[in-house]
Amino acid sequence: MPLPTVILPGYLAPAQDYLALQQALIEQGFPAVIVPLTRKDWWVTLGGRPVTPILDFLDQTLRQALQDHQAEQVNLIGHSAGGWIARIYLGDIPYYGRTWSGRSRVKTLITLGTPHTSQERWTRTNLEFVNRAYPGACCSDVEYVCVAGKATYGKPSWRLGDWFTYQSYQLTCGRGDCWGDGITPVAAAHLEGATNLTLDNVQHSPRTSTNSTSHQWYGSPMAISQWIPYLR
Repeated sequence: MPLPTVILPGYLAPAQDYLALQQALIEQGFPAVIVPLTRKDWWVTLGGRPVTPILDFLDQTLRQALQDHQAEQVNLIGHSAGGWIARIYLGDIPYYGRTWSGRSRVKTLITLGTPHTSQERWTRTNLEFVNRAYPGACCSDVEYVCVAGKATYGKPSWRLGDWFTYQSYQLTCGRGDCWGDGITPVAAAHLEGATNLTLDNVQHSPRTSTNSTSHQWYGSPMAISQWIPYLR
């Protein structure tokens, strides 16, 4: 019986954005549940504030999944910021006076388009804590799989789309002229010591996937087929 899979949404994203991903996993035999976040649940974390409320939501959901499936461990998928938040969850070094020590409850952590580094002042404090306390794939008893998308090259242009991508890459890894998923550059989405995958033509967000049949993101069938073997 496959382990249950818990999906942690990205920053400011509601659980409903991940329903298609959840259903795709269930159809392939992997019981899956989404941390039931709304956009409003993220508001208390704005401006670089602690993400402890999100960690509590994750902990409650994960423990319920263990109980519902009578399992000892889960697989954990973190999209975007959900990936580095999950790294805090695994560890036992106090974060604003709290620990969740989740490593014994997680078999595999898959991060999808997660910016594991940042130059942006609002997220730098949290990410500096993560990378100082938990450098790379530091929990040897957890399998880390970090998935990056290679869809858009950052260009210093006044076109809105190009400008946004370039600025996003630059704020994340310190340079804008590189490949990424339109939000997170490839270099920032990988971790030392992890199994690092780079998927061609995969973009960051699930929200625009309904607008075009050609749009591919980490939860599209083509992308899922490349990282789902690590759930087995």
